[in-house]
Amino acid sequence: MALRSSQWYAGDDRNSYIHRAWMRRGLPRDAFTGERPHIAIANTASDLTPCNSHLDEVAKSVEQGVWAAGGVPLNLPALSIGETNVRPTAMLWRNLAAMATEEMLRANPIDGVVLLGGCDKTIPSLLMAAASVDLPAVVMPGGPMLTGRFRGVPLGCGTDVWRLSEEVRAGTLSREAFLESESSMIRSRGHCNTMGTASTMACMAEALGMTIPGTSGTPAPDSRLLERAHDTGRLSVELVREGRRPSHVMTRASFLNAIVTLAAIGGSTNAVVHLLAIAGRLGVELELDDFDRTGSGVPLLVDLQPAGRHLMEDLFRAGGLRAVFKEVADLLDPSAITVTGRPLGDYLDGAEIWDETVIRRRADPLQPDAGIAVLRGNLAPDGAVIKPAAASPELLRHRGRAVVFDSIEDVYARLDSPDLDVDETSVLVLRGCGPRGYPGMPEVGNLPLPAKLLAKGVRDMVRISDARMSGTAYGTVVLHAAPEAAAGGPLSRVRTGDPIVLDVAARRLDVDLPEAELAAREPVMTGHARPVRGWERLYVEHVLQADRGVDLDFLTGSSGDAVGRESH
Repeated sequence: MALRSSQWYAGDDRNSYIHRAWMRRGLPRDAFTGERPHIAIANTASDLTPCNSHLDEVAKSVEQGVWAAGGVPLNLPALSIGETNVRPTAMLWRNLAAMATEEMLRANPIDGVVLLGGCDKTIPSLLMAAASVDLPAVVMPGGPMLTGRFRGVPLGCGTDVWRLSEEVRAGTLSREAFLESESSMIRSRGHCNTMGTASTMACMAEALGMTIPGTSGTPAPDSRLLERAHDTGRLSVELVREGRRPSHVMTRASFLNAIVTLAAIGGSTNAVVHLLAIAGRLGVELELDDFDRTGSGVPLLVDLQPAGRHLMEDLFRAGGLRAVFKEVADLLDPSAITVTGRPLGDYLDGAEIWDETVIRRRADPLQPDAGIAVLRGNLAPDGAVIKPAAASPELLRHRGRAVVFDSIEDVYARLDSPDLDVDETSVLVLRGCGPRGYPGMPEVGNLPLPAKLLAKGVRDMVRISDARMSGTAYGTVVLHAAPEAAAGGPLSRVRTGDPIVLDVAARRLDVDLPEAELAAREPVMTGHARPVRGWERLYVEHVLQADRGVDLDFLTGSSGDAVGRESH
């Protein structure tokens, strides 16, 4: 078949001359004869995205695989978003990264792409871009870091930051010891070693069929990651020659398989907004309630922080994601294919669980029902989510008095005041932190607990917000309440002292007030973002709510790979 890159390089006119001449620079002559697929490596390596700082090395192995299969590899730096560094929140730029990558994939003379990501937003943004352009594509995850230890105890990056910092505030850990642990937590290159968002989205990419089966979870320093990168480069050439595109792989069946996987691994709540956004780019029918319908009865099998004890290096040695797939194989749709062209089930025969303390058998799960629960009620008419696997069971049905904060700055200013009217039965409510309100929907939903309650030994409370939380976080935390307060959602009308009722089993989240009283209140709109220029203004004016994936309204759907006009 004719290669897409030939639209640039074939011919003897001025434009084809320009395209070829400037690209030669050591490439063989047959790179431009229409016989060798040109493969972009969308590379999110950046020193300021520390979890992705090693991806240039991974890209080299991908390049070798592309050459070996007869293709032409081309490094394409992609916008990189470092979860731990960028302010105000990495989520503000997920859609920008997706849009920039989409446009560069479409604009350039390439036939296929390897999507090289790791940190939380990089794999989702790359998949959103690939879905919109629909060129042959395959994901190569950068892999998790190795387990760090402090005073003989394994440290889960992210999860132990939240835990240890609360112990400092409670007075049970010295600040000196807390700071000493800092140099032990991040032991090697790679993304978070908990089942946070980065690990979750690598697993989601595999469950969607967008990686070579068995790839996700390979530790970043493991030499087998480079071997798999080489294989991925080879496969990218095959994808072009066989015309296999993301729309062939990521079907509704694939997304439902991802939801089953999300529950079985105890994955991040952030996967909800990312999967909804990716599906929206493909035109796949996927809605918030699918996460509850499909995932609610799935058992939690992976004993990893923050829902369990172990870390990603343990999951890899215990059998990896393929062993998890095998345990829930009857719940997976066998019609979904992978980037190899074969169903996921074809790769499960050799999968084994080698450590049942890390990956549990279906008959002996950590929890029988571990999926993301979708809540509705007069506080979240369009939905909110909670991760029961990371919550306190005794709080999953709770009634308490609201203590309301209008912004995260309001939290920091008042939370530890001895005059704060709060007890362990209270419900902490944070608003103004949704997609439009912050803007960007930051990971602040797992509010710290008031210092005076920590001193009493309290370690969990019901918390409700229109924000997100880190996939490494834990607690009885209700997130993504939609519509958000900045869009006039019910959270904007809640007042301190209102009775809040959470009933996860009934899938309800309500303020126990007459509807007329709630509707008559003036919404509180303080603390909301009102940008006057640039990306933030574009984002606030066009961002969708959490129940629709927090994409921009004009980016949903696919535009394909066609470019109609020449450049000169």
